[in-house]
Amino acid sequence: MPTPVHPRYLPPPYQDTAECGRLILRDGSTAQIRPARQEDCDALRDFFERLSPESRRQRFFTASIPRSDLLATLCDDSNPHSAYTLMVIRTEEGAPRIVATGSYLAKNNSTAEVAFAVEDTMQGKGLGTLLLERLALLAVRHGFTRFWAVTHTDNQAMRAVFHESGFMVEEKLQGGEIEVDLSVVPSEASVARLEMRDRVASAASLRPFFQPKSVAVVGASRDTSSIGYRILESLVLYRFQGPVYAVNPKAKVVGCFRAYATVRDLPEPADLAVVVVPRDAVMGVIDDCAAGGVRALVIITAGFAEVDAEGRELQKKLVEKVRGYGMRMIGPNCMGLLNTDPRVRLDASFSPVFPPPGRVAMSSQSGALGLAVLGAANRFGLGLSTFVSVGNKADVSGNDLLQYWEEDPGTDVILLYLESFGNPRRFARIARRVSRHKPIVAIKSGRTKAGGRAAGSHTAALAASEVAVDALFRLTGVIRAETLEEMFDLAAALGNQPLPRGRRVAIVTNAGGPAILCADACEAGGLTIPELSKETRAKIAAILPAAASLANPVDMIASATPKQYSQVIETVLASGEVDALIVIYIPVRLSETEAIVAAARAGVAAARAQGAADKPVLACLMGEQGVQIKFDTAAEKIPSYAFPEAAGAVLGKIAAYAEWRKQPEGLIPDFDDLDLAGARAVCDKALANHGAGWLSAEETRQVLTAVRLPVPPGGVAATAEEAIELARRIGFPVAVKLASRQIVHKTEAGGVCLDLADASAVRHAFEKIRDVLTRTSQLDAMEGVLVQPMLSGGVEVMAGVTQDPLFGPLIAFGLGGIYVEILADVCFRVTPLTDRDAAEMVRTIRGYRLLQGYRGHPPADVEAIENLLLRLSRLVEEIPEIQEVDLNPVFALPPGQGCRIADARVRMEPNASILA
Repeated sequence: MPTPVHPRYLPPPYQDTAECGRLILRDGSTAQIRPARQEDCDALRDFFERLSPESRRQRFFTASIPRSDLLATLCDDSNPHSAYTLMVIRTEEGAPRIVATGSYLAKNNSTAEVAFAVEDTMQGKGLGTLLLERLALLAVRHGFTRFWAVTHTDNQAMRAVFHESGFMVEEKLQGGEIEVDLSVVPSEASVARLEMRDRVASAASLRPFFQPKSVAVVGASRDTSSIGYRILESLVLYRFQGPVYAVNPKAKVVGCFRAYATVRDLPEPADLAVVVVPRDAVMGVIDDCAAGGVRALVIITAGFAEVDAEGRELQKKLVEKVRGYGMRMIGPNCMGLLNTDPRVRLDASFSPVFPPPGRVAMSSQSGALGLAVLGAANRFGLGLSTFVSVGNKADVSGNDLLQYWEEDPGTDVILLYLESFGNPRRFARIARRVSRHKPIVAIKSGRTKAGGRAAGSHTAALAASEVAVDALFRLTGVIRAETLEEMFDLAAALGNQPLPRGRRVAIVTNAGGPAILCADACEAGGLTIPELSKETRAKIAAILPAAASLANPVDMIASATPKQYSQVIETVLASGEVDALIVIYIPVRLSETEAIVAAARAGVAAARAQGAADKPVLACLMGEQGVQIKFDTAAEKIPSYAFPEAAGAVLGKIAAYAEWRKQPEGLIPDFDDLDLAGARAVCDKALANHGAGWLSAEETRQVLTAVRLPVPPGGVAATAEEAIELARRIGFPVAVKLASRQIVHKTEAGGVCLDLADASAVRHAFEKIRDVLTRTSQLDAMEGVLVQPMLSGGVEVMAGVTQDPLFGPLIAFGLGGIYVEILADVCFRVTPLTDRDAAEMVRTIRGYRLLQGYRGHPPADVEAIENLLLRLSRLVEEIPEIQEVDLNPVFALPPGQGCRIADARVRMEPNASILA
């Protein structure tokens, strides 16, 4: 197997593209970034003129303004293989202004000279590092592998930028200056540093939302039914721990507050501004907020991208304005946010309820649903740390919030209500990291198919958006809730109980029927209900009447007393034979419920004292939905569910998450025998010659062979004589198949002839295929025939790829041949695949038993299948123009003999837009 390293092709965690979009600076403020263009020459000259003489000397080795020809070169974006410049822009006094630039100029085919300049007042905010990150990514995309720079020995800031980047850096003193040489190909160290910087900066940029020192309500109204009044009222009612300012140009007083005409007039800058004004007034308010020193904006106002094209255009301008001023924004079209921390007590929303404090954070894409969620949190007794309604997610997204909550010591569990993904590949990187420490529970709406799309391959036909979502959640350890109720059920258990160490569950009950339903739900969730040992059963028998069932579930029968509940719970939980416990109680006499609860408390506490502290306990008090068993001494809560199935389902999902978290992170192998340049050359040539569509049989063979996928010997023949010669070279028997980019399903077209034993049979097969196409007027589609050795034995599997427009490449694996669409025994994963992903894919399908060997059938070479999947993942990551790959069937031979691809197709599309 290849040496495992961090993937070189992993794109960095940017919210936008590398060339354009948002930067988050070290201080949490933002800026816009874009390439320099020819029309920017004057603005770039102005920027260099504003630099101090010392800053110009550090950049150009002279305090003079650069020559016009150099400015023209820096602003020429026509050939990124030669030179490229990025500009960082902030808005000052209502106009955009360049505050930093970074450029590379080619020295040779693999090395480019790099240089940066940052406005004096903006130095120390990490702009040099951010520019280096993005320039490095762009340079690698355009064929460069190294950056070279010359700097003064006293330019410690620039030297620090290079050394802190994570790239491999070499310095050499030359003629009184320092030459810096660094590899810009992403490495494990450079990507880790990049992600750390992104995480820290994102968290810093969101602190003014959750921990503001002061809040302004822009659009505060005297109308008690208005949202502006309700938000102002909530801030006071729930005792926000800081000054609150009402902004209303038409009133002197709102409620008991003095009103200010604009944010500019406030006696001090407000960290957070909640904007509740008509849509057409929002842009002016943003200017006022920037002038007034506001750092964070919550735009409640609707009427933007959610309504029409005009709204989308206005929202785009809104985002540009906000980022240009260096601010961050939640919304527009949202209901606000809350922080229950007693040191903050922020309710910047129009929710009628303020949830109890807790350690669960939640983001909702739906404002209306957010209102319902906050009400339900009160009913369920679920304590929240923070809540955010993200609205249109124009700036602050769920990905940003994940990074904030990852760093938030007051949050242990994260809940997400999702209607869409802005950048699922960035979500994958962040969520996989966060899930290692804090569970993420997500509910994704819109599960039904929006409609089928025409598919030219088995892989595309089997993939759908929901498949991509499931694959993404599996990859990242996100726990998927089917309903809002289940989301709360999961949160109650995750927030109050330890994760199970295994899948063994005991059920203690006073009624057999509910216990059976619970056991069924547990087993459906992948849990086991083991029979208790003789020793444990003997201890239980001494406690219970003879009619009780001592197996698992332990049915104490309806007459079970509080003392029996306590003793049995203690015995089972402390036995060491189970990893979790579910306690079921069906009230026989309502007056006894309180006593049973107290007994359960005592039994669990006693078992905890004996070493069972790491075993989760769930309860089902039927008819007592939401009741929580509280432990006064240890402050422990046992979540209680209305029905036994819910407890079993929740425990099953939590156990699967705990198992995911314990497993080591997967590694993405870096194969050293790949000819990716050769594969790309074939693809580029095919696109240039015949545009989008399927590669020819020969082109497909060349691409797959370049990445060492197991293509059998053979080739494409244009005539019967060439086919016979190929067959003789390969050795009989052979298979002869139609070679055609236009005819996708060769079998239906009569284009497959198998088990051909001699030259005569090969000639006959060639003529038969040609005659069939002639009769159906498709002869022009025939490019020849593919001649291969007959493959037999092993298990027929399939592997493939389809490009999801949002999620990028999806890798498929399952049983192959004619069964692929009949049985649909296929699993999907998003790329890039790790070795762990590949192993799980092979073992997830129901047909895995066939690969292990079944009823005399020999086992398959599983390692070779995993190798195939990993190479396929690398291919489509490196060449995103590949839209579909179909390898079906693939013959998985016995262990040590590898596998062979019997049939393969690859479809290309130029300029594929894959979100990084």
